[in-house]
Amino acid sequence: MTAMTQSAPAATAAFPVTTALALEGMAVERDLGVAFGLVVRSMGAIKSIGAGFKALRQGEVTQYTELLEDSRRHAIDRMIENARLLGANAVVAMRFDSSEMGQQLTEIVAYGTAVVVHPAG
Repeated sequence: MTAMTQSAPAATAAFPVTTALALEGMAVERDLGVAFGLVVRSMGAIKSIGAGFKALRQGEVTQYTELLEDSRRHAIDRMIENARLLGANAVVAMRFDSSEMGQQLTEIVAYGTAVVVHPAG
């Protein structure tokens, strides 16, 4: 079972997020529907130029890697905020999606099923 539990800021540390369809040892009391977090980011002109030169040399373009890692974390945080607004205490079946908007913008969305869970048994 592949699972990912969010362990970022203290505000989200106690909020389980998993890519699995269930949380081990927990029972789903209520399914509250889709929760999502959306981030649209631009690297900025100066960093893009530097990244472009680095891409010419081949290998990892760390400027883009850092931007995408930060954007994914931000999208997860927003998804958790949205799930809490729905009344959830966990998110299951979490996924990411991304797309380009124009030449300079990248959209990252984290989404999953907001649920209310309690210990099984």
